[in-house]
Amino acid sequence: MRWTPGGKSKNIEDRRSQRPASRRRAPIGLAGIIVILVISYIFKINPMTLLQQTGGGGSAVQVGAPAEPYQTSPAEEELVQFVSFVLDDAQAIWMQLLPQLGVEYREAKLVLFRDAVQSACGLAGAATGPFYCPADENVYIDLGFYQELRDRFGAAGDFAQAYVLAHEIGHHVQKVVGVEREVRQAQRSNPGAAKQLSVLMELQADCYAGIWGNSTARRDILEVGDVEEGLNAAAAIGDDRIQKMSGQYVNPDAFTHGSSKQRVEWFRRGLDKGDVEGCDTFSAATR
Repeated sequence: MRWTPGGKSKNIEDRRSQRPASRRRAPIGLAGIIVILVISYIFKINPMTLLQQTGGGGSAVQVGAPAEPYQTSPAEEELVQFVSFVLDDAQAIWMQLLPQLGVEYREAKLVLFRDAVQSACGLAGAATGPFYCPADENVYIDLGFYQELRDRFGAAGDFAQAYVLAHEIGHHVQKVVGVEREVRQAQRSNPGAAKQLSVLMELQADCYAGIWGNSTARRDILEVGDVEEGLNAAAAIGDDRIQKMSGQYVNPDAFTHGSSKQRVEWFRRGLDKGDVEGCDTFSAATR
């Protein structure tokens, strides 16, 4: 891709030097021990049982690991600048497109973390991969995922990296336009269709990523081979391929994101057409 290093988005929140807080119980104290002994004597309960039930202490408190200086590298800082470029460029496109549909776009934040992070959707580790949390409207990514994308999944290249981030921004678009809310309601009312609806939502986010890719092609930002990098990344993280890599049989009933073929198809549809209405995976599934 053609981009100029050097900038950092105002919508980047860097938590790479932080560690999520954990919970532990404060010491129970002498008075608490006396109370437990009295209760155990009256009700004939083993005092050790009561101590275990209270975790050996009083109320739970939040504790965090001491912050460590984060050791970065010039290559990683260039990657920060690259994801900043993709984040700002993708959101600028959606700021142009959504008002045409009568919806005002609001910007998401991109949270950079290392190893683990606390979001409004819960605690997540690096193994989760990049994700979008609709509760706080943040995208989360451990930049180490890009090395895994290249080494484990065989999806190298900057446009492969950009596709992953554009897909997560696609989920934010779904939140802004109300698709995410409608899907969650449908999943609650029809649990049997929950996974199918999840797949359709993921495929739509792939198509939305393609819409951004279409805009980069029209603005001559793409270079030779970029489209192939993006399509290869979409195929690499299909549910069927991941199941095979894990030594499992391909089980479509367990899909949550779609097969490699489906992900490539919908990403390409966005790339080719650049049309939001053309990304209606839900209507397409009923035809």
